Amino acid sequence: MAADARERLDHYLVRLGWARSRRAARELLESGVVRVNGRSLTKGELIVEGDAVEVSAASALPALAPNHQLKLEILFRDAAMLVVTKPAPMPCHPLRPGELGTVMNGIIAAFPQAALVGDKPREGGLVHRLDNGTSGALIVALENDAFSALREAIRAGRIRRDYQALVAGNIKQSLEYEFPIAHDPHNARRMTIATSLAGGARPASTSIEPIRRVGDFTLIWARPRTGMRHQIRAHLAHAGHPIAGDFLYGGPRLEALVQGRFWLHLAALELRSPASGPVRVHAPLPGDLDLALREAGRRA
Repeated sequence: MAADARERLDHYLVRLGWARSRRAARELLESGVVRVNGRSLTKGELIVEGDAVEVSAASALPALAPNHQLKLEILFRDAAMLVVTKPAPMPCHPLRPGELGTVMNGIIAAFPQAALVGDKPREGGLVHRLDNGTSGALIVALENDAFSALREAIRAGRIRRDYQALVAGNIKQSLEYEFPIAHDPHNARRMTIATSLAGGARPASTSIEPIRRVGDFTLIWARPRTGMRHQIRAHLAHAGHPIAGDFLYGGPRLEALVQGRFWLHLAALELRSPASGPVRVHAPLPGDLDLALREAGRRA
């Protein structure tokens, strides 16, 4: 399909309806399904009149497909939003068209309107993410106004997230971690602690409060006030207290935790629903974490 004037390719994909936003257009470009004159271009490149822009048929598949076999526990529901329990090591959303084993595939089977919310087709109304290996409370918006309001609230720190974690070592007192976080230049899967805000590092702040000693471990509350990727995991590892089962950050093994699962659980949320006002939600501790906790205690 030819462009009628010189313009950026990502703008063109939005204008022609191939993407719902510039962010979605960038995802299409990064996935390699868009070609101009037979070759892939990157975001921001210009196209001119006469260029042939092709989007592969695979990209026309729904980014989110329903999975009616996947049942999720609903912790809270109103007209604007849901809070569900995310199992681990289940992903929050698919990375490829046709992928079915994620939280959002189960959500849209019961709440199809959630697929039309937000600015990323593969994420729908997902307000925040939990790492695959993390379990707990997950917020999903059911309408666009609620999505925008909840996203802004989480960025501004107005949604309280209380995680429980089982970490190596003995933490005896409350701690505040104020370490900037950046992508690890040597390992794309990891984040790393930065010494300054240079080079793409961003501020990150986490409060830690010990609950009790469990063998060679400590059960803690972790409350992030910012929302960086792997924030709790990276902060605790840097402080010498990696999370049990979190091998990427040097955490010790517990046999009760399957590969890809670590002892981190978003146990409680406090927020204001756009539809019904103040909400507090508790996500029960999963059985595998309870077994791992007992195993850690037996090691003493």
